Amino acid sequence: MEAKVDVKKDIKKEKAVSPKRLIWNRLKKNKLAMSGLVVLIVMILFTLVGPFLTGYTQEALDFANPKAGPSLQHLMGTDNLGRDVLTRLMYGGRISIAVGVVSVIVEVVIGSILGVVAGYYGGIVDSILMRIVDIILCVPTFPILIVLGAILSDLKVPPQDRIGFLMLIIGFLSWPSLCRLVRGEVLSLREQEYMQASEALGLSDSRKMFKHLLPNTVPTIIVTATLGIGSNILYESSLSYLGLGVMPPAASWGNMIQAVNDSYTMQHYPWLWIPPGLLILLTVVAINILGDGLRDALDPKLKK
Repeated sequence: MEAKVDVKKDIKKEKAVSPKRLIWNRLKKNKLAMSGLVVLIVMILFTLVGPFLTGYTQEALDFANPKAGPSLQHLMGTDNLGRDVLTRLMYGGRISIAVGVVSVIVEVVIGSILGVVAGYYGGIVDSILMRIVDIILCVPTFPILIVLGAILSDLKVPPQDRIGFLMLIIGFLSWPSLCRLVRGEVLSLREQEYMQASEALGLSDSRKMFKHLLPNTVPTIIVTATLGIGSNILYESSLSYLGLGVMPPAASWGNMIQAVNDSYTMQHYPWLWIPPGLLILLTVVAINILGDGLRDALDPKLKK
């Protein structure tokens, strides 16, 4: 009798665990993914809270100490204009991470909607959308970004507005890959039995697409989005390094590395380029391994 009671208690406990809790439990077992999450949280706190603790602004100038090495006054030294490097790293991280996140949101919204529409309707709708995807994928992304960055420079777009344009441009150029992945998932999902049941119930097309098909592509979207954040941070950093992305006085990790434009600076002023380069590396790696861990945790076929 006691054994039966114990079995019933175990069943109740299993039912009491919510899907979100199950996902979190799976994620916690992945030590690599958790380390990526910890690094990412530290980076976010570093960029959001850090500037309030340094006592400087990103534009504050110390004319007496240009290109000064690390000291008690400036823990990571100063740049060529005497600005505190640590403070600019914090403010620059806000912009670099924001560009990565917002551009991926644009990418996910466009790519997932067009992908589920193409996969669900098929036929001529699918053909038109996939030809558009093929055309965009044939165009190399980074050269286009360079051209558009140069156009923004010629138009003398203010630095703050330029950041917004940069987010939108990267997002608009990145959605085709996600669109194709979502479309492939939907093509297989629409043949499942539950979709046949939705047909029998007479559900509207929008309900079938966005309530039944799209949620089942979430693991694919999450993995692609996390990888996309890392890639877009690198895009922003590369453009800013070339002087075509985020423009001074606004700081980003990319335009901070731009200070190293000759071998002498690289050899004698390592505090100008090693910290932003290291932060880019840590952030991108942390986002990527966290994305892999989330994919495994969200996979309904994974049994632990």
